[in-house]
Amino acid sequence: MAYDLIIRGGTVVDGSGLPGFQADIGITDGMIVKIGTLNGESAKETIDAEGHVVSPGFVDGHTHFDAQIFWDPLGTNSCWHGVTSAVMGNCGFSLAPCSEKDKELVYDNLERAEDLSPAALNAGIPWSWETFSEYLETVDALPKGINYSGYVGHSALRTHVMGERAFTDKANQDDMSGMTRELENSMRAGAVGFSTSRSLSHRTPDGKPVASRVGDWSEVCDLVGTMTNMGGGVFEIAREMVYGDAEHGKIERQQIKDLALSTGVPTTFGAAWYRRSAPDEWRPNFEMIDETCAAGGKILLQGGSHWNGSLRSFETLMLFDNAPVWKDFRKLPLEEQERGLRNPEMRAKLLEAARNFTVSNDPSLPNVLLREIDWNWIFPMDRPLPPYRSVAEIAKERGTDAIETMIDLALEKHLKMFFINPGNNEDQNYVRALISHPRTAVTFSDSGAHVNSTLNPVQAHLLGHWVRAEQAMTLEAAVRKITFDIASFWGLKGRGLLREGWCADVCIFDPETIAPAMPSLAYDLPAGAERLIQKADGIKATIVNGEVLIKDNEHTGNLPGRLIRGALAVN
Repeated sequence: MAYDLIIRGGTVVDGSGLPGFQADIGITDGMIVKIGTLNGESAKETIDAEGHVVSPGFVDGHTHFDAQIFWDPLGTNSCWHGVTSAVMGNCGFSLAPCSEKDKELVYDNLERAEDLSPAALNAGIPWSWETFSEYLETVDALPKGINYSGYVGHSALRTHVMGERAFTDKANQDDMSGMTRELENSMRAGAVGFSTSRSLSHRTPDGKPVASRVGDWSEVCDLVGTMTNMGGGVFEIAREMVYGDAEHGKIERQQIKDLALSTGVPTTFGAAWYRRSAPDEWRPNFEMIDETCAAGGKILLQGGSHWNGSLRSFETLMLFDNAPVWKDFRKLPLEEQERGLRNPEMRAKLLEAARNFTVSNDPSLPNVLLREIDWNWIFPMDRPLPPYRSVAEIAKERGTDAIETMIDLALEKHLKMFFINPGNNEDQNYVRALISHPRTAVTFSDSGAHVNSTLNPVQAHLLGHWVRAEQAMTLEAAVRKITFDIASFWGLKGRGLLREGWCADVCIFDPETIAPAMPSLAYDLPAGAERLIQKADGIKATIVNGEVLIKDNEHTGNLPGRLIRGALAVN
């Protein structure tokens, strides 16, 4: 038999969690036809995978590609990290249902919460839909490198039905009827589920709550109940997570538990936000999901394997951008900023302003600039994986203060040095518990959002740091966490395992070298907006639906991705 593609001589780690084994894989018409010994068999294309792991393509359950898919057919940065399928529309943020005349309402939900440039959105999205069904038809027709499925978002539902009132009013009976009808139509069109946000960090450009946060909890419950009546779909929620308020957290967890049990709808939420200042705050979440599952519910906690770290640089955002003197200084071209930082008089002014600066709680400021500065937790990124040395450590060695040290380090790279400013997952004991827990998925790249400030190299960090360096889990267990556990929960049939008769989504990587690559800044968004680029080292090939998409970090020219519709889609 002649195959389209044969992968020869690799160690097959099939996504089940079982031990890897040596085998060849034969692929034809986008499907896995044979796993075994294929000596003497021919193919149009052959990949030598000796010394490499052959696994299912990774699945990213938490992305925001809804807008980016229009100007980026590859699905970067995810495609460079072995991802072959992504779930978009998280946190209540989808582009549909919405008519073109009302798109600014959707942009108000997206701009601040996802840090997306309005100019890029307007320049990059050729709006041609009103309903979620029409949006999916548009996505289906787009050239795509990877596979996509998507939620219908609560904020989009609200603004579609209620208009401007979505940002101020509780829903009345007519509003609820309209949202229910649109949700039902969206599920029949192929939405994978319904998502919402209660997160206090999700605000409009003027600092007000996004539309989903204006709705009360009973509204959320009624909409999730719609999926119960229809018999399918996943519910995703971005939680409030009010730090330091144990009673509030208890109430919120009980609400989610009760909803999961009363509706029977598979429920998922991200828990990447636990900080070193509250080392045990994460434990009740695990207790809640264990209790819910024991009582017959279905909950999957999703989180990253990394610090979920925001990056700072003079090219993008810095810690003192809102301080006096700095505010005007940072508007200068980068070359002029470098000259100013080397000028003793200007440097003295900047240092004085920074030392007297107090972080503002102004909700109109970017979320990434509202955190208190702790130099023990700011790290120059001089390598792709830990360990890192903090600015405080380096300052002590050099005998200078932390602010001067940060400036000097940046100048050594002509202001192109990135500084890691982790806002989440700071407690590494929490991360170790999360990646090992049986009811978690290692995901949450947030790809498509926060494009100029945050990188979340979930898969390469998991395999390079936690598996290889820390030996915190087996390779087989880690692969399952980023393949089958996600694909099965979200109902992505035929994906997440390497099995004969299943879709040929495959990642081939070197377990001894896989790691995130060093990031860089590009101005390749519509209207010239900036974003962070990060590839991964050690990935030999990423195969989507039987075609090689990425080989040695380069696009092959193929665009084999597809739209994956939810289980309730009516053909």
